[in-house]
Amino acid sequence: MSKAISQVPFAVNEPVRSYEPGSDEVKSLIATYKQMWKEKVEIPMIIGGKEVTTGDAVTMTSPQDHQHELGIYYKGDMSHVDQAIETALAAKEKWNAIGWEQRASIFLKAADLIAGPYRDRLNAATMIAQSKNVHQAEIDAACEFIDFLRFNVEFMTEMYSEQPVSDPGIWNRSEYRPLEGFCFAVTPFNFTAISGNLPTCMAMLGNVVVWKPSDKQIYSAKVIMDILKEAGLPDGVINMVFTDGKETADKVLQHPDFAGLHFTGSTKVFQDMWKRIGENIHKYKTYPRIVGETGGKDFVVAHPSANAEAVATALVRGAFEYQGQKCSAASRAYVPKSLWNQVREVMEAQMKTIKMGSPEDPSNFVNAVIDKNSFEKCKNYTDRAKASSDAEVIIGGGYDDSKGWFVEPTVILTSNPKYESVCEEIFGPILSIYVYEDEQWAETLKLVDETSPYSLTGAVFAQDRYAIDEAYKALENAAGNFYINDKPTGAVVGQQPFGGARASGTNDKAGSKMNLLRWVSVRSIKETFVSPKDYKYPYLG
Repeated sequence: MSKAISQVPFAVNEPVRSYEPGSDEVKSLIATYKQMWKEKVEIPMIIGGKEVTTGDAVTMTSPQDHQHELGIYYKGDMSHVDQAIETALAAKEKWNAIGWEQRASIFLKAADLIAGPYRDRLNAATMIAQSKNVHQAEIDAACEFIDFLRFNVEFMTEMYSEQPVSDPGIWNRSEYRPLEGFCFAVTPFNFTAISGNLPTCMAMLGNVVVWKPSDKQIYSAKVIMDILKEAGLPDGVINMVFTDGKETADKVLQHPDFAGLHFTGSTKVFQDMWKRIGENIHKYKTYPRIVGETGGKDFVVAHPSANAEAVATALVRGAFEYQGQKCSAASRAYVPKSLWNQVREVMEAQMKTIKMGSPEDPSNFVNAVIDKNSFEKCKNYTDRAKASSDAEVIIGGGYDDSKGWFVEPTVILTSNPKYESVCEEIFGPILSIYVYEDEQWAETLKLVDETSPYSLTGAVFAQDRYAIDEAYKALENAAGNFYINDKPTGAVVGQQPFGGARASGTNDKAGSKMNLLRWVSVRSIKETFVSPKDYKYPYLG
């Protein structure tokens, strides 16, 4: 067999399409949306490359029209989880043995398929079932997922090339093996790219995966599996199941071959899974890798020297893009009294122009929240703020579930920095603002750091460089991704590795080589060319 040390194509971020009104790209996407909207799909589980159906068919609807049936997916039981595990383990030896270049080629091809023939379909599925507008779908489902695939291939080759030094007469090598066993990917509804990245980044490194997507993201998950199949991913490497979350976790986390958890979702669920892994630690062949990105209560803190218009724009974009359903969304803000009137004025003017409705209309900036539970949660927070003595709804506050789960972008002003909506994750289009006295900048930074158990993203706005430096130091542990004079959302693969600590996760930085290192087990190899023939060292004479 011929050999070569291959250089993979240099990774660059996928250009984001603008979808300007009347452009061919927006016409093509909306035509695909309308066609898929009319279809009634049947979505099976995929185990060992085979479509698996059951007698339990679950109707799928759209957040923007909960009376419209998109089709069905087939819900499985624990026998299907067993089957997925067995199938993954059976595929492991052959998948491990294939050259890394062959694995890289599959995922590079998947990236090109998304960039080309599948782009509209993946974006439209995300718009239809996850209620993202054209821009949010483009930067997520298409561009970020493409970036994950291409950059992860580049990171993989960089990792493999990192080797130890060797003394004369010795050759030291590092070998990056996949984990011993199977991996478990649990993915969220809000980012198609995350749902694709969690299983694929593990598989890229030779691991085999059982993947449980959110039941709200199954439509685009099916498109992802179609893409991977066309890209040449062998059967059994990634197995997609639609099963009860708690029962699935119980089943997977008791298996002796469980080797790793890659999770994005709620803090409570992740903590419960971590606890179960600890309780089962004596059952496993190896210590499992645990990587999780969970919640956020992300902040924007403005200094008196900040530009009011920039602060207001960052709050409107950061809090209300994708209905605040980003773990990085701005959900609490601290504004100095001297800037507040101007910030409020700009926000009110901008928010008056926001249109809300179906993603089918590209001019809609805000769409529906994901489901009834989310709608009710937002409604309750809004109603309590309206009745509160230390909070008031100053912008928005409306909601309507007659057709879809629509919640108006809402701003709550509170005189209590520990008011519930300032402290608790809502995951909806609700922003809470606390106005502080200008001279209490240092105290406010301390308040920002101590208010929330989360530590995902945060932003500081200031023109005074000393103030920026003070915030940079005071908020060192308050955000895994820290933004200076920018909104706290929109991390780009290869540019801002994403993740936070505290209650926000393990901070293993998706979109970087750091994350990939978690999915390999390193073997150190020392080869001595001329072996000693006598046990005596020189000191023995």
